[in-house]
Amino acid sequence: MSSRWRQGLVAVPSIGVSMLPKLACPACWPAYAGLLTSIGLGFLISVKYLLPLTAAFLVLALAAMLIRAKNRRGYGPFVLAIFAANGVLLGKFVWDSRLAVYGAIGLLVIASLWNTWPRRERATDAATPSDCRSGKIQELL
Repeated sequence: MSSRWRQGLVAVPSIGVSMLPKLACPACWPAYAGLLTSIGLGFLISVKYLLPLTAAFLVLALAAMLIRAKNRRGYGPFVLAIFAANGVLLGKFVWDSRLAVYGAIGLLVIASLWNTWPRRERATDAATPSDCRSGKIQELL
């Protein structure tokens, strides 16, 4: 492989990273849609492919909330996220209701924040050092 090609391949990740902030910009979405259409990927915008893609990303979000749920906040946020994911799918593809979709997305964000919110330590946990052993305490008394 020539050095010119290697230099070009080294630049590819930096181009991808430079575009990451622009993916969140709604004004840039038409440009990305035009780019995808020009390279033949415009079919991804149709409902036939949008439903499975949306469902796959929602399942990915639910799986992320389920991982170690017992150690974080329990299964409450996960259950709320299941209702929110169903609301997104029903609101977008069955009812065609923006209010339902945005409300469900809001619930999904609330469930995610609830899942990541740090737990308070219990008073008994904070008062007792974790390295205390009853044998050492008995020896000291």
